[in-house]
Amino acid sequence: MTDLATSTTLDAPSLDVAAIRADFPILARQVHGRPLVYLDNAATSQTPRQVIEVFDDYYGRYNANIHRGLHTLADEATAAFEGTRETVRAFLNAAESREIIFTRGTTEAINLVASAWGRANLKPGDEVLVSLLEHHSNIVPWQLLASELGIVIKVIPVDERGVLDLDAYRRLFTARTRLVAVNHVSNAFGTVNPVREMAKVAHDEGALILVDGAQAAPHQKIDVRDIDADFYAFSGHKVYGPTGAGVLYGKAALLEAMPPWQGGGEMIRTVSFETPTTFAAIPHKFEAGTPAIAEVIALGAALKWVDALGLEAIGAWEQRLLAHATARVSRIDGLRILGTAPGKAGVLSFVVDGAHSQDIGLLIDQLGVAIRTGHHCAQPLLTHFGVDATCRASFAAYNTLEEVDVFAEALERVIGMVR
Repeated sequence: MTDLATSTTLDAPSLDVAAIRADFPILARQVHGRPLVYLDNAATSQTPRQVIEVFDDYYGRYNANIHRGLHTLADEATAAFEGTRETVRAFLNAAESREIIFTRGTTEAINLVASAWGRANLKPGDEVLVSLLEHHSNIVPWQLLASELGIVIKVIPVDERGVLDLDAYRRLFTARTRLVAVNHVSNAFGTVNPVREMAKVAHDEGALILVDGAQAAPHQKIDVRDIDADFYAFSGHKVYGPTGAGVLYGKAALLEAMPPWQGGGEMIRTVSFETPTTFAAIPHKFEAGTPAIAEVIALGAALKWVDALGLEAIGAWEQRLLAHATARVSRIDGLRILGTAPGKAGVLSFVVDGAHSQDIGLLIDQLGVAIRTGHHCAQPLLTHFGVDATCRASFAAYNTLEEVDVFAEALERVIGMVR
């Protein structure tokens, strides 16, 4: 079994984990009479009080609709909402804040690109490249478009470690390849994809690249200009923020050329029954209706919280947690880790001979440990590796080495019960 402990960076910036944990009220609760050990962060991270307090502040002081109101509350709400747009711009190092579109999350962001850019630019026989590592949210929108438009989806393969085959990737391009849609970090295996190199290959071949950054945003610094991503998406609830708020970054020239994907208030310039409706400038052209105002403002607070800690320090700590967890579970007879890519993110997926992942997940919860079980919305990937489900522990800034030990001991106990 691969030992990832050798990849741990022991001299990296450190975190005051005890102080971090004090920011998270939920970590003080008990589950089934035991202290909560929350290791389901790849699905949803927990939320610090600095983010939770945004909701009380917004609804208690300046709850109002944004952009069109002339009164004080509307001005304050608009300023806070648009302030988050600038916070996100800086977080991604985008060139302009108008390149930041607020969505409900990564899934909606990818669907926006598929609907608005895809329908306007793709024709029968055009090709979209996706990887075997993709979450369903970066597969199904393209499949729907394929059934509607007759485009072709081509799959980038992976090796036995869960690493993308870059030589095969290069060979997939033809004169009909229009878009590469790939995740930055695999939610199922933790593989970190070389998106900067992949973007260069795509652009050299005349194609665009969309990067699903849902699993990268909480763990590493993102620079969309350095990557040269045409589109980049992430979700607030993966990065210590609220559900219902996410981001699509797009290069301004691409967004300006795209038609809107939803119609309604806010996204228009003029509406008439006599003349064609005209649309607002970006980003508002893609933000029809009243948005999740409080959630977006809270997302800004979450990103500021992350920036204060430093993504380099967060990533280094998670690597220590991953290395320790890998070393501990590797001692368990019959346990097999899926996804052993060098430099992977803090995700540990595994199966156990003679034990179903659902049984493990249910029983380990009785011991206060929360992990994820199932196909992780990555069925093609798991099918390729001959399994229909795995157990997945995933780590965040507030997890501790002691929690990893509790998890490993609970796992050994549970496996002894089900085998």
